[in-house]
Amino acid sequence: MFTSNIDAKRLATLIEINNLINLDYQDAHALLSRILESATRLTMGEASSLLLVNSENNKLYFEISIGSKEEELKNYSLNMGEGIAGWVAKNSTSLIVNDVDTDPRYFAEIGDKIGFNTKSILAVPMLIKDECVGVIEIINRNDGGYFSNEDLQWLEMFASQSALTIRNAKEYQRVKNEVDLLQNRIDKSVNSYHTFIGSSKPIIEKLDIAKKIALTNSSVLITGESGVGKELFAEQIHLNSKRANGPFIRVNCAALPDNLIENELFGHVKGAFTDAISDRRGRFELADKGTIFLDEIGEIPLSLQSKLLRVLQHKVFEKVGSSNSITVDVRILAATNSDLEKALKNGTFRKDLYYRLNVLPFHIPPLRERTEDITILANFFLTEYTNKKTINFTIEALEALLSYSWPGNVRELENVVERAVIVSSNNIIDVEDLMLQNYDTKKDPYIGKSLKEAIIQFKKYFIKSVLDRHKWNQTVTSKVLGIQRTYLSKLIKEHNIRK
Repeated sequence: MFTSNIDAKRLATLIEINNLINLDYQDAHALLSRILESATRLTMGEASSLLLVNSENNKLYFEISIGSKEEELKNYSLNMGEGIAGWVAKNSTSLIVNDVDTDPRYFAEIGDKIGFNTKSILAVPMLIKDECVGVIEIINRNDGGYFSNEDLQWLEMFASQSALTIRNAKEYQRVKNEVDLLQNRIDKSVNSYHTFIGSSKPIIEKLDIAKKIALTNSSVLITGESGVGKELFAEQIHLNSKRANGPFIRVNCAALPDNLIENELFGHVKGAFTDAISDRRGRFELADKGTIFLDEIGEIPLSLQSKLLRVLQHKVFEKVGSSNSITVDVRILAATNSDLEKALKNGTFRKDLYYRLNVLPFHIPPLRERTEDITILANFFLTEYTNKKTINFTIEALEALLSYSWPGNVRELENVVERAVIVSSNNIIDVEDLMLQNYDTKKDPYIGKSLKEAIIQFKKYFIKSVLDRHKWNQTVTSKVLGIQRTYLSKLIKEHNIRK
């Protein structure tokens, strides 16, 4: 039973803080500050610090300090076992030192550098399941007296509350991270991969290269015209890498305003700006242990390129509004349809960033240079947009698709097929349904091809058309074509003819 006035104050403070911990665990820093302030006041301390252990480098950092030298302390850290706080952290044992000059464990260097005269220290560990996650230390009683065992016992209670705050904050952040990642997947199809379609020689060769590139951790710069499928190849690199089970985070740099892109990439801490009501993880943090794909990298503002370069080189960044460094294990894939070399010359893109991104250059040819893929892709999109209805292209429509230049590449082809499905009045898609921009219906689709290429092209799409008309019944189709069924099967396989 607490009878003294000071005991009653301590107990009331402990109860108040405990209620706050249970009600508000989102702002751990504010709660820890409140706990340290209360502990300092109720132990009559002149100054105090709350140090947190960084398990990656085994150092203690001054997270919160109270007193005349609190700003200066932010620049210092202790090794595990160094000084009174380091000894307490290493041994998970509380300590009272009422005359630091007689204790060999005392580390005077920091006090000397910041000009603070330390006489006595009260230090206790913050324990989570017997693991020390930090230390609270009170420096000097402001009445010039000595710290007592009662002070120590009360400070241990405050330390327990601090540990509880950290545990709750970590659990909250873990759950929030999972929710963020799931929400990111829902909103932006983060881990929903596209079906890879293509059988032309250039695409097969590029896919083989992508699989070899996947085995490395080097950054890749994927180039090619808009709509050629740069994102699909980025997916293939990720899926064939050792990071395949990790996240694949997509960022369209061109879609983000300059004033939001830093926040989107690196996140922010609570209070960084007016609407920052809580901490937020950025895309780099979400991509930890996985891959981040930066599409339209040429649109990154020059002011942000140095920060991106630092992530590339050292895997380290700071959130907006924070000075604490965050380390991530991320592979960076970038893509652009712009001329970065021209941007280098006019000074809108950093040379060092370009060379760091372009470790493994990867160029994707436009659709007009791989016409073998056009019909395969067109039929794939047709299946996607017909809702199981049977709709086919006419021979004339297929020839139009083959002879069109496709300035918008695969993306334009998909849009054309989707539109044709909507506007077609029956189960046949003809040239008029395609509504190709500036397309000459009299244009010969075989211009520029050798006799052999033209024959193969015609053979493939004529056979495909007959197969479609007869619902892929090979027995009936072979009779219509006047060939043996076994020969038809051979042609289907040889020319990679698909439904």
